[in-house]
Amino acid sequence: MDIIERVKELLIPILEEKELKLVDIKFIKEGKPVLRIYIYNPEGTSIENCEFVSRRIGTILDVEDLIPYSYILEVSSPGLDRKLKNKEEYEIFKGRDVKIFTNEPINEKSFFKGKLLGLENEDVKIEEDNKEIKIPLEKINKAQLDF
Repeated sequence: MDIIERVKELLIPILEEKELKLVDIKFIKEGKPVLRIYIYNPEGTSIENCEFVSRRIGTILDVEDLIPYSYILEVSSPGLDRKLKNKEEYEIFKGRDVKIFTNEPINEKSFFKGKLLGLENEDVKIEEDNKEIKIPLEKINKAQLDF
């Protein structure tokens, strides 16, 4: 099992305790290694949320000696204009406003802006101008939260 998968496994109970969601984990080995964890709280990710997760996972990682060398641990929110990169994020950010750019037109449009309704099979559902629109995942070039 690689480091990211093991960290994810250790993180889930910590996040569930505070009803937080895991958005992404990155482990950058170049230079000084950095383990970045992005979390989301539907009511607003606070500094306290990040500190809580950082303290808890930091302690567990030290005990487990999962990363046997010096590294930097960063825990943060995904950012206001975050690009949606994986399927889970379309559920995590359900209810939020999004902008979606497709790599080919759907109903003669390549840009959509509306409320994210989630994922259904391999389609992203949004509400745009009071209409539900389904956009196949494979046709999405870029999707991001809209503020």
